[in-house]
Amino acid sequence: MNKSFFAVAAGGASSAFLFYFGTGLAPVAALTWLAPLPVLLLAPRVRRGTALVVAFCAYLLGTANSWAFHLRSHDEPMVPVGLVIILGTSLTFVLTVWLFRALVAQGRALPAAFCPAAAWTAVWFIVSATSPMGLVGTFANDQGDAPLVLQSAAVGGMWTVEFLVMFTPCAIAALLSPGLTAGARRRAAAVAVVVFASALGFGALRLAGTGGAPQRVAAIAPNQFAWAPPVSDNRVAGYVHEIEHLPAGVRTVVLPEGAFGSDQADPADPTALVLPMRRAAQVRGVDIVLGFVRTKGADHGNFALVFPADGGNPVRYLKQHDLVSPRGHDLVFSPGTGTGVEICADLNFARPSRDYGAEGATLFAVPAADNNENGWQHSRTAMLRGVENGIPVVWSGQNGTLVISDGWGRVLAQAHTGGPGPFTTIAAEVRGPGGTVYGRLGDWFAWLCLVVALGGLIAALPFRLRRRDRLPASRHIVGSDY
Repeated sequence: MNKSFFAVAAGGASSAFLFYFGTGLAPVAALTWLAPLPVLLLAPRVRRGTALVVAFCAYLLGTANSWAFHLRSHDEPMVPVGLVIILGTSLTFVLTVWLFRALVAQGRALPAAFCPAAAWTAVWFIVSATSPMGLVGTFANDQGDAPLVLQSAAVGGMWTVEFLVMFTPCAIAALLSPGLTAGARRRAAAVAVVVFASALGFGALRLAGTGGAPQRVAAIAPNQFAWAPPVSDNRVAGYVHEIEHLPAGVRTVVLPEGAFGSDQADPADPTALVLPMRRAAQVRGVDIVLGFVRTKGADHGNFALVFPADGGNPVRYLKQHDLVSPRGHDLVFSPGTGTGVEICADLNFARPSRDYGAEGATLFAVPAADNNENGWQHSRTAMLRGVENGIPVVWSGQNGTLVISDGWGRVLAQAHTGGPGPFTTIAAEVRGPGGTVYGRLGDWFAWLCLVVALGGLIAALPFRLRRRDRLPASRHIVGSDY
């Protein structure tokens, strides 16, 4: 009994360890692929209840890498939102393991590889479609520094990446599960190799592309966090000084969300901000995109102001996904360019990024603000949107991370705020391939996953009712107490 107990504990602990380091705010991308494997290998060899409890505990303990963040985050307070996220992800993994176990018990190797991964992906698709906060922190997010893997997002969105990361351990575990015929293993192995090789082969080919015309861009953020501070001559002058000293050739510069704010009901933007920025844009020949928050008046909201390089009047973009302020609905381009403007949490959703792609955008300019430690994670969400649509991203994160990535999701420049000087500035030359399959067809792959997941559930449930989901004793490595 002790040997059996330790085998179960070792499987759960191994997955918990891998989830802890392979997911969260600073994941090791390779470990994400391995994290589900120990529990999946264990599931067909123990009783159903044991498998599901181990799955829940393993994922729950793996989320401990983000508990402190949820406690401090102003976006996701631990109770109730943070707690719902933690428990919801753990229960989703339980569903995945249950479905895998049920299909393996029927000797269905190929469905056991595909259907649990499809179910995992389908749940997150449903969450993304229903959550007012959008979706951040999934397996696809954890692959943010693996551009070879990210390229499949250009075909089916982030859902193809999410599926692939869960499919791989499901396929391996299915091949190593007891009670399967040699023919079932061969078929599953052949299909798994084709899927995996096709995804990585497509990624390699896509990364070899050259894309459209290059453009030089920059991002500036303050090293001392201040959310929407009042417009002052010194603060404006500091930004203007940074803009004037940008590297040669920069044509677009992005400042953070909430770089300035106003509690005045006057609908006009402050002259002390507008005139210096118009002058700087014209003198430097650069489009300036900056975050401006108005807290009072009928015109209040979370805006991005776009100052065109010709020195003309700024145009406004109103954040489309805001939990507290009025929401915008319109796409806004920097005048005369292909630069589409979004703000921070807008990138947690497929739109408006897809809409910009459909309108021919060649750059996403994104003022953002984070909770410091989640800067990497959130910036990778933005990069995923860039890959989905083949468009470079300039992410200027106040109290977080500044990132410039090309349309293939390769990081070209990156820095974290909080350095010794008044500002952190990055610059790079970007390009992107433009239009993608995902941009034209949308969430087709997520819907396919939903259909496949439902098929797997239908296939599993009758077996559960007929056999009461009890595996032969010879398949168990533990006694009846477990």
